Amino acid sequence: MAKLYFYYSAMNAGKSTVLLQASFNYQERGMSTLLFTPSIDDRYGPDIISSRIGLTANAVSFDPQLNLFEATEHHLQVNPKLACALIDEAQFLTKQQVIQLTKIVDQLKLPVLTYGLRSDFRGEPFEGSQYLLTWADNLIEIKTICYCGKKATMNARIDEEGHVIKTGDQIQIGGNDRYVSMCRKHFNLIDF
Repeated sequence: MAKLYFYYSAMNAGKSTVLLQASFNYQERGMSTLLFTPSIDDRYGPDIISSRIGLTANAVSFDPQLNLFEATEHHLQVNPKLACALIDEAQFLTKQQVIQLTKIVDQLKLPVLTYGLRSDFRGEPFEGSQYLLTWADNLIEIKTICYCGKKATMNARIDEEGHVIKTGDQIQIGGNDRYVSMCRKHFNLIDF
């Protein structure tokens, strides 16, 4: 039975690595996968999912206007071996796109695996994550740790010198150079 999965974590927990491993597992068994990545994250080039450990794969870029149900339905018509859709950086999905993912599961009978952050650098939810937390069939936390050794659940944005930044746009693309994962206790010590 197909389900909608939301794998969530703080920054730098290995979400893209887990996504690429899941895709490989399907492909190893002769099944095709359809990968989506947000067009705003082009650090490694357009239409590429890349992990910090060096794994990469081609993907379809999405923006808020892309209808994920229609795109997946088209790929399924072209490739009947399509067995799964995987979405990287799922926090950037819109509410409507999360609804489209539920239709992929319910109408096309394909599992959909999404990977993303639960909250931004201020502790506020992203739109995509908010609706995935509400509508996904399965919620799976990918764990990482704070510098103190506790489980990290929050993301702090930093500047070039490593100082925490408390203001700015919700979306700023970056990795270890821009974000630090923290436990709630240390995140709350930041004065917002």
